[in-house]
This record gives sequence, structure tokens and C-alpha cells, in this order.
Amino acid sequence: MSAPENDATYMSVLDHIRELRGRLIKAAIALTITSLLTSIFAGDIIKFLIQPYGAKLQTLGPTENVITYFRVALLSGAALAMPVIIYQLLAFAIPGLTRAERRWIILGMPFATLLFVVGILFAWYVMVPAAVDFLANFRSDLFLNEWTAREYISFVVSVAFWIGLSFQTPLVTFILAKVGLVTPGFLARNWRFAVVIVAVVAAIITPTVDPFNMALLMLPLLALYGLSIVLAMLA
Repeated sequence: MSAPENDATYMSVLDHIRELRGRLIKAAIALTITSLLTSIFAGDIIKFLIQPYGAKLQTLGPTENVITYFRVALLSGAALAMPVIIYQLLAFAIPGLTRAERRWIILGMPFATLLFVVGILFAWYVMVPAAVDFLANFRSDLFLNEWTAREYISFVVSVAFWIGLSFQTPLVTFILAKVGLVTPGFLARNWRFAVVIVAVVAAIITPTVDPFNMALLMLPLLALYGLSIVLAMLA
């Protein structure tokens, strides 16, 4: 490769790095603004999160209450800033995709948000109460359950996040089928493998070890897999 070509390639890489840096800075600014906003309401958010537990949470260190408060503010700010963050990342990646791929990713963004919210609502109203009730009453004759703020908040947020993420399965399958990477026949033929994968995912995400809570998550995930086959047929 000649010197001018080397220079052109080098400048092209630098241009991409500069653009990525600019996108990340904009995403960070959005996250900072939303986190400052949610820090005003972090106390109310924490009160809402501890409703399934039904009691005040312990703090075991002098700074744990402050850290937990601002962690909730940061996570809530990240949730509000997520559309801006996703937009900045897609704006950087989309120019390298084909026209069809760009179109389907852009069209899929609202549905991705909707499915994520549905997953979080399912986690909050079904999974979290069942899990908290099981864990709080498990062998209460042997254990005194007094949960800490850090562990409880991390527990609730993790369950909601991963279940919300798992609800993206139908949309991801539809987009993959639309661009020709999977077919409905392939999904239907391999349903046994899907059941095994769903069981493994449910075992990882489910915060308890009892089969009841695992089944609570497996059933909607299997239903989503069935919906994925239907969407692949439509695609």
C-alpha cells in the first residue's frame, strides 16, 4: 500500500474514533442530566422498590445509605437516558449496515422499548413478589431475615433488568429472520434445544432455587419462543 493510501486509512480510523468519542460524550451528558434529575426523586423510588419487602432496609456501613441512594439515582437516570444512548450508538453503527438492516433496526426500536417495559412489569408484579416471599419465609424458624439496602436493591434491579432483556427474544428473532439468518423451520425443528436453553436461562435469571419461581419464568419465555416462530413466518 502506498503512503497516500496509508495516510487515508489512518485518517479514516481517526475519524471513526473521533465520531465514537463524540457520540459517547453526548450519551454521557444525557446520563448526567437524567441522573441529576432522578436524584431528586431517588427517595421515592427506593420506597417504591422496597414495597415487596415491606420493611426498612438495613445499612451496615457509614456510607452504604448514601451509595445506595445515588446508585438508585444513577440507574433511574440510565433508564431515562436509554433512548438517547441507544440512538447515539445506532447513529455510529448504522452507516456500516445495509439499507434493509438499517430500516428494520430503526423500526424495531419502539418495539424493543415496549417489550423491555413489558418484561420489567412482569418481573415486578410476578417474579419479584414471588421471589421475595419465598426468600423472606424460607426456614424462618432458623433464620432472621433482615436484608441490607445494597443487596436488596441490587437483587430487585438485576431481576427486572435480565427479565426485561429476555423479553427481547421475539423482536431479535424477527429481525434475524427478516435479514435471512434464521428460518421458522429451523426454529420449529429445534424446539427441544430451545426448551433446554430456556431452562438454563431461567435457572440463571431466577433469584431462587425452587422450581416454582423457575417455572414462572420458563412459561413466558417458552411462549415468547412460540411467538418468535410465528414472527419468523411473517418475516
